Amino acid sequence: MSRELKGKRIVLWPINIDSTASRGEGRKVPLRDAVRRPRVEEVVEAAQRLGLNPVTEKARYPRKWWEQTTRVVVDKRGSKLETLKTIAREIRRLREEKKLHKSS
Repeated sequence: MSRELKGKRIVLWPINIDSTASRGEGRKVPLRDAVRRPRVEEVVEAAQRLGLNPVTEKARYPRKWWEQTTRVVVDKRGSKLETLKTIAREIRRLREEKKLHKSS
């Protein structure tokens, strides 16, 4: 991430909102706000719908440095925790919409 964007963008990892992960593994939000096994594509789609201009980057999550994974960098609007909660809510909406489309 370039120096000029630092402070204006934040890094999100899917594990930060994963209800199957513990706090020690990297979940940042309370369980009531988390979603089950969020995929990077869902995080990106939710961030796009929220106007956060997401960009994906291949990286290694520090707590699991041996695994190659993907992180999402988004515009900073409010605190990181609030951004994570908002994205998790949007992912729930996306999943509900897809469920409705499948049943109709």
